[in-house]
Amino acid sequence: MFQTSEDVIKWVHDRKKFGIKPGLERMEWMMEKLDHPERRLRAVHIGGTNGKGSTIAFLRSILQEGGSEVGTFTSPYVESFHERISVDGVPISDEDLIKVAEVIKPLAEQLETTDLGAPTEFEIITAMAFYYFARIHPVDILLVEVGLGGRLDSTNIIHPFVSVITSIGYDHMNILGDNLMDIAMEKAGIFKSGQPVITGVRNKEILEKYEEIVKENRTALYKLGEEFTYEDLGPTEDGGEAFTVKTLYKTYENLEISMTGRHQIENATLAVMIAEYLRQFYAIYLEEEHIREGLKKAYWPARFEVVSQKPTIILDSAHNKEGIDSLVETVNRHYPDKKGTILFTALKDKPFSNMIQALEKLGYPIYFTEIDDARAATAEALFETARTDQKEIVTDWKGFLSKKISSQPEDELIIVCGSIYFVSEVKSVLKQLLH
Repeated sequence: MFQTSEDVIKWVHDRKKFGIKPGLERMEWMMEKLDHPERRLRAVHIGGTNGKGSTIAFLRSILQEGGSEVGTFTSPYVESFHERISVDGVPISDEDLIKVAEVIKPLAEQLETTDLGAPTEFEIITAMAFYYFARIHPVDILLVEVGLGGRLDSTNIIHPFVSVITSIGYDHMNILGDNLMDIAMEKAGIFKSGQPVITGVRNKEILEKYEEIVKENRTALYKLGEEFTYEDLGPTEDGGEAFTVKTLYKTYENLEISMTGRHQIENATLAVMIAEYLRQFYAIYLEEEHIREGLKKAYWPARFEVVSQKPTIILDSAHNKEGIDSLVETVNRHYPDKKGTILFTALKDKPFSNMIQALEKLGYPIYFTEIDDARAATAEALFETARTDQKEIVTDWKGFLSKKISSQPEDELIIVCGSIYFVSEVKSVLKQLLH
């Protein structure tokens, strides 16, 4: 059926033509045909607007330090499609990807002939992941990232040990709603009866609604800033962050992470609370040294990732207003008074006007470009939105970067941001330009 992993990836990506179809009916149909692999998963379900991937990276690293084998299902990918389905950070092999796809493809074709219609790209990938972790490579614990929203997301057929909401912000408003409460309630769709919720959300009104839902579900809500807290100890000498975390169970003094930004302290603090919960209630083996070492070793690509020091090149897949705000805050925190240049693009369904306004606060010249994607905003549309006088359109971003790297003063920054698809492409190109 499939000769290579490239054949599988092409087949999966061809499903994009079916668009986004929120709903669980097609997933439930496939899971029933597969004898319910989703019921075999020992999972943590992680949703939210920003911070999902980083929280998963911190938690995976902590759990691995304790000796657990950890599966992750994440999206989208930065360097390789295989990353989406990984064990201990190692992407699924070509052989296993083919094996799983050959189980799912006949089902997808059969489903297409029913009244439910064709499964989407993300539904196919989710089914592949759940089958893999249930039947081919079971793990001690699986960390599942919500794809979009929560209530009607394909992943929302699992019954996790604990549900997590990292943050709430304005994203995917065409699908999730145009105000924070509507978005928050879509995210809360992953809450399950009897399963506790851990959250980094700070909005008082949203937390009150979450408390109501959790009470109805006869379980508990653990809130950042209340049941668990952190103290920001400032940047470390090597560009990371130092902080202290206090949970219901223990205080961890002077923790360190190599990932940069105050928002990463919050993600790391969430991960510590989740790990503590798993240790207390599911007998996951963890000592304090595992938490310390796990946090320090954790890495997540394209999140304020410094890929070069001379000149300093930062890749950040901030793709919404909240993400850009965190990027700007982190630049000011770690590189105060530095000059720099920004290369930016975004998808047209993102609030790019607000994103650009936030970037302009840095006072850097902004160069606008575009990517070859039907969802991409044009460089002209981005350019026209910008208020700064320091703006320019770049058609050949590869040539632009090559020239900038050779001519930019070593003490100035080059920041590439705005779309994870773009940042992924840039990362690949930089590997050649910097060597």
